[in-house]
Amino acid sequence: MNHYYTDEINTLVLVSLLKAHGIKKVIASPGTTNISFVGSIQFDPYFEIYSAVDERAAAFMACGLAEEADEPVVLTCTGATASRNYIPGLTEAYYRHLPVLAVTSTQHGGRIGNYVAQIIDRSEQFSDMVKKSYQISAVYCEEDKQYTVTAINDAILELYHGEAGPVHINLFTTYSNNFVIKELPRFRVIYRVINQDFPKIPKGNIGIFVGAHEKFTAEETAAIDGFCKTNNAVVICDQISNYRGKYRFLANFVNSQERDLGTRYFDLIIYIGYVHGAYLNFYGKEAWRVNRDGVIRDPYRNLTYVFEMEEQDFFEHYTDESENNTIIKTCYDTEQKLREKIPELPFSNMWIAKETAQYIPENSVLHLSILNTLRIWNYFETPSSVLCYSNSGGYGIDGCVSSFIGSAITNQDIEHFMIVGDLSFFYDLDTLFNEIPPNVHFMLINNGVGTEFKNYNHRAAYFGADADKFMAAKGHNGFKNPDVVKSLCDNLKIRYFSATSKEEFAALKDNWLAKSNAPVLMEVFTTDKNESDALKLMNSIESDTSMKSKFKRSTVGRIIKKIIRGS
Repeated sequence: MNHYYTDEINTLVLVSLLKAHGIKKVIASPGTTNISFVGSIQFDPYFEIYSAVDERAAAFMACGLAEEADEPVVLTCTGATASRNYIPGLTEAYYRHLPVLAVTSTQHGGRIGNYVAQIIDRSEQFSDMVKKSYQISAVYCEEDKQYTVTAINDAILELYHGEAGPVHINLFTTYSNNFVIKELPRFRVIYRVINQDFPKIPKGNIGIFVGAHEKFTAEETAAIDGFCKTNNAVVICDQISNYRGKYRFLANFVNSQERDLGTRYFDLIIYIGYVHGAYLNFYGKEAWRVNRDGVIRDPYRNLTYVFEMEEQDFFEHYTDESENNTIIKTCYDTEQKLREKIPELPFSNMWIAKETAQYIPENSVLHLSILNTLRIWNYFETPSSVLCYSNSGGYGIDGCVSSFIGSAITNQDIEHFMIVGDLSFFYDLDTLFNEIPPNVHFMLINNGVGTEFKNYNHRAAYFGADADKFMAAKGHNGFKNPDVVKSLCDNLKIRYFSATSKEEFAALKDNWLAKSNAPVLMEVFTTDKNESDALKLMNSIESDTSMKSKFKRSTVGRIIKKIIRGS
């Protein structure tokens, strides 16, 4: 009888990646839930499998085997209390820094606590038993699969990350008896590089994507510029990237167009920094992450290498004296042609950004509230000496004003500017009751609603006006009452002025930008319709109206309807 691999995708990923990372020693204990795994490896000549009925003994065997062979050892057991017997041996491995990968198999997680036989909760582990623990559920969609690929790569790499030690995988099974996969699939492999074994950099277009980032030093900027010059790379930025070198490409405007203009696709994306702020549209065949923490971060599910090192060292390693860069001209030329086509915009946050961004004073700090404001101000460039920040870490509206004030208090010799929507502003109002220094310049965009939820391309747009009351919180905070914020500012000794039109804004803009002996707040009253219309105008300067695009959209729609109907 011929035996092949299981059709359970999470198990296939595990088996494939164990082979890709060179792990072959397995100690198996008998059971039912781990049959998909054991049945897939026992006829594969690559693996060296040992049998141990007692899981406690198996874990200690793994310690001896890992120590003597100087290589990782895999443990596999079934559900129920079998895994509890690993505790003493894994504790030993933890304190001796031995690379033991404990794979405990389990039933569907929804059965835990419901008096279903032979299933226990393995969601938490003792802190000195394993370095990390991963829950690997069954795979039902592409996102499930890509998470599984990333997580199992991470688990295997964690065996030797920093100090070596044991790692746990809780592998879910569907009890499939279909051992029908004749050829083991290959899945994306992630490698960690620590100052050696550098991979060869791919040929083609390279994008350095900078998420939220602290201020770059002159040396760091020079290293990135040198890399770009050598390797046909461009630096994909939003405002909070804070890279201001020769190859900066503020990509939101160009890449948000309905039609691809040739600046979205890259052969390699190099990701530095942290959580980005603009929901940028771009795609990479693969991604490399560079950070001294060496942690696996895979937001686009295309990570292949993580470099545990300083960014400057990485870029200098891949730089030589050659010159090879055509992509930056493509990006700049495309953007310039697009900017020449910008139509007349309605009075809105977008129009304000267009008229104001370039005039933010040199050497100042700009804070942007999340979502709509942050997105919009990424369409227009600010001066190169301006540093930009946003609460993109947790990505909530609840603390942007406080973060801004904290920054302004710390650096009172530097002018601080903030663009903030009404919901974010009123949510974090308490901070205004502290003593505020005179280097503070607020611009409050008050449209009386959460405009993010009223934009033409947002999910809530499906509901139209029915989104107002609960999704978009329309009507809170006085619903654009011109006296509410004005009275507050008068009582708190904050200079106040307001604008309801382009003409009024133009007359007051310089006052808002100028240094003052008191904090300044300009309230700008717009409408959610104008905000949405302006965004749509900016995103549709170049549209794809071809029949192919229409067919593609309609096909996607039909597929979704079939899924809903269950056909």
